[in-house]
Amino acid sequence: QVQVVESGGGLVQPGGSLRLSCTASGLTFSNYAMTWYRQTPGKERDMVATIASPGGSTDYADSVKGRFTISRDNAKNTVYLQMNSLKLEDTAVYYCKAQRPAFRVAYWGQGTQVIVSS
Repeated sequence: QVQVVESGGGLVQPGGSLRLSCTASGLTFSNYAMTWYRQTPGKERDMVATIASPGGSTDYADSVKGRFTISRDNAKNTVYLQMNSLKLEDTAVYYCKAQRPAFRVAYWGQGTQVIVSS
């Protein structure tokens, strides 16, 4: 079956960096657009960054443009989110989603917690 697993979260000081990873198995990874979302308690899950299949085209939420970079390695079935210049408001649970273009079915990971705190 399909599994999507995020990793790399943790505690970081403001201005610091983290790299999140998301590995998907049980699917043809290169066929899937990969998207990072984040969610804080009581709020909706918001899109952070997305990368098209098999790769190249990216898009970012305005709040992270210039600070976050999404990339993918299709040979490793993995998508990354490099987060630099982290701010307190970046604190959230970060989720990874795999979805084929024009298909409704999406596969989500369990999330990884990022805490930005001094």
